[in-house]
Amino acid sequence: MLTFLIKKLGVIIPTFLGVTLIAFTFIRLLPGDPVLVMAGERGMTEERHARLMAEYGFDKPIIVQYGHYLNDLIHGDFGVSIVTKQPVFEEFITLFPATVELSLCGILFAVFIGLPVGMLAAVKRGSPFDHTVMAGALTGYSMPIFWWGLLLIIFFPGYSAGHRSQAGFR
Repeated sequence: MLTFLIKKLGVIIPTFLGVTLIAFTFIRLLPGDPVLVMAGERGMTEERHARLMAEYGFDKPIIVQYGHYLNDLIHGDFGVSIVTKQPVFEEFITLFPATVELSLCGILFAVFIGLPVGMLAAVKRGSPFDHTVMAGALTGYSMPIFWWGLLLIIFFPGYSAGHRSQAGFR
């Protein structure tokens, strides 16, 4: 048991490093200057740009930036949101209950509606009910998630508008 636990714990560090390296690399591959993105459409002077580049550490070599990134993550500093200027962790904590609620609703929907309907379709294999369920499942699975979001907002506008204020959305 102890060997198993040590092996599993030994996988955590390379996995953490791999995930952070991929995330860090993808963020750095995005086009554009992060300081100019923070400035928005207002623009800024060259002096201010250079000062902000130094302040955020973008003037350092990429490996040093990655080291600072890892150090901040280990110490629980996830940075500050460009949009709201609030710590990312605070925004995460504020919005996480809504994510849990949405996940639980999805699980309950799958268990109490999807599972019985799927079982009934399996029992009545080849029937019109089975074909209808399969067509509905294929349609639902084929549609992009953002499209489902828009459809649900259209069909349930009262719930989404009233729920936003409770979840901390502004």
